[in-house]
Amino acid sequence: MKHDKRKDYISWEEYFMGLSLLSSMRSKDPNTQVGACIVDESNKIIGIGYNGFPIGCSDDELPWTRKADNINDTKYPYVVHAEVNAILNSTKSLKGARLFVALFPCNECAKVIIQSGIKEIIFLDDKYADSDSVKASKKMFSMSGVKCTIFNGRRSNLLINFNKIEPL
Repeated sequence: MKHDKRKDYISWEEYFMGLSLLSSMRSKDPNTQVGACIVDESNKIIGIGYNGFPIGCSDDELPWTRKADNINDTKYPYVVHAEVNAILNSTKSLKGARLFVALFPCNECAKVIIQSGIKEIIFLDDKYADSDSVKASKKMFSMSGVKCTIFNGRRSNLLINFNKIEPL
């Protein structure tokens, strides 16, 4: 006897991008929240992270501002990007892995991504495409053979409901 399965389930790509976006909601950055999810060739999650300050560095004492006369009075010298946190949180080798992230990676993240062995970046937005940082990232990804793919899900959003689970 054949049973029909549900047809509106999310794809692997939607699942992993959804996890990266959910992870971004842990970020305390008031301007830009980014999450990253790394998966292996078997679609097993092997790393996840979001942008924030290093462990032990108080997010109440360090600045979250984007502009100041002194760079050390901004967030930039202190924030660890989501991609790097996901790599540092990984549970096994990243050789051949895919990284799902909302924003196209900066040049500093690109170097770490390449060195870790990740072979594909799936990103949601390339809003800083004209920046020198992203131009450098793309150059390094191209030279090292890291594939860059814009996310193309079937749906534009997912709803998470923390109320009692009921059948769809």
